[in-house]
Amino acid sequence: MPDLRRARGWARWIVLGIAAAVFVLFLLAQRQSVAVSYGQSPSAGGRIAEGSAGELSAATVPSAEEMTALVKVQPVVRLPGAVARWDTERVGAAIAGADIRIIVAPPGLDEAERDRVRAVKEATVRVIGTQVTGGFYQSSHSTVPEWRAEFATGDVTATLVSLIFAIREEDEQLQPAAVTQWREPTSAELAPMVTGLRSTGRFTAPGATLTELPKAVTTAFPDRAPLVAALPRQPFGEPLPHYGRALQSVFPDTPILVMYGDWIEYSGPQAADFAELAAVTFYAQSGDRISRYAYPQRNVLGAYLGRVTDLRYAGLFERPLPYVPFDPVRVGMPALPWLFAACVLVFLLLSVRPVARPTSRWRPTAGPARLAALAALAVEQSALTGRSGDPALTRGITQLSAARAALDDNLPERHVQRLLDAAEAELDESGRSLPFPGYRPGEYLRGGPS
Repeated sequence: MPDLRRARGWARWIVLGIAAAVFVLFLLAQRQSVAVSYGQSPSAGGRIAEGSAGELSAATVPSAEEMTALVKVQPVVRLPGAVARWDTERVGAAIAGADIRIIVAPPGLDEAERDRVRAVKEATVRVIGTQVTGGFYQSSHSTVPEWRAEFATGDVTATLVSLIFAIREEDEQLQPAAVTQWREPTSAELAPMVTGLRSTGRFTAPGATLTELPKAVTTAFPDRAPLVAALPRQPFGEPLPHYGRALQSVFPDTPILVMYGDWIEYSGPQAADFAELAAVTFYAQSGDRISRYAYPQRNVLGAYLGRVTDLRYAGLFERPLPYVPFDPVRVGMPALPWLFAACVLVFLLLSVRPVARPTSRWRPTAGPARLAALAALAVEQSALTGRSGDPALTRGITQLSAARAALDDNLPERHVQRLLDAAEAELDESGRSLPFPGYRPGEYLRGGPS
């Protein structure tokens, strides 16, 4: 018959090992880290070195000395390739006769060429692409109509006026908010676009640079591929043809993206909320870089679609969140401290039981009777014990011999009982090592000596 006490001992150490493993696992899981939802989206990418994304153009600028000479002669110097435009009446009213000199450079300049433009100290305001700077200031747009005017037509009126007032250290006069003027496209304008979209899902007008769609189209609009029409930068000061609104009647319930230069206008499902949120989040972050470089339209569209993908992965617009695999460690982590405490408690309970030496229900009060019972137990243990029980049994027999001698010498009963207590403890330890039950003093003497 297996020894239950030995099994209990094994269980005690097993639960202690489990507790130690749980404790180590819990400590290893307590690492601090930073998780950014944008980085988990498929659109995330690393830092791109200047010139590696096709953002530099073939445009160049003269030397700083030549540009300085031009600025000294003219209040506004427009270098070849410049695209920025503004309302001359509003800007003139903001200057109000002050000596404000403006140099306008093309987009897509590299760092060295931009440094040459900044080196023209006589220029009060520098416009590189559509980025407006002057002195210690940089002025940028902050509303969708202003971004639309800037990236669709090159309009920098609002930023230029704000910067001039800042340089003059005067409060800017309140101006009416920029409003994009729309018009309906003509049949001649719309017909080739509809034909191209029907055949390939993409239309590129003369002067536009979109040659192919980026791969991000599938993640941004996984349910239905969008239709994309690309147009060059539109004439300054003229209403924009609203192709998206016209195409919705031809392609209902279909995402439609129309590029006016570097501006992307969304039309289609949930356009009322989605279009503005996508535009604000994209141009607020990327507008400054787009304004001073000459990115191909494919790159601008790819970055915009990446932002749309981020919005989709945020669970907005009634779209389900992306599937996240089950993580047992993450789910079970809150239970680990409780599992650890339970294992420690079980270990303590199993440890207390063997330490408490059971006592006999029949415990003789007289020394001779108790000596006789323990001596009989020692005789039976000696026939069963192995090497692991020899030391305890030997010590027990030695204590019994000392008790017998104390009785023969009529020593005090208290001394005899102390010797017998020591002998019983040793015999109990020896009995625990035996593979047979019933040979510990508490069990052997339960019914009295036989």
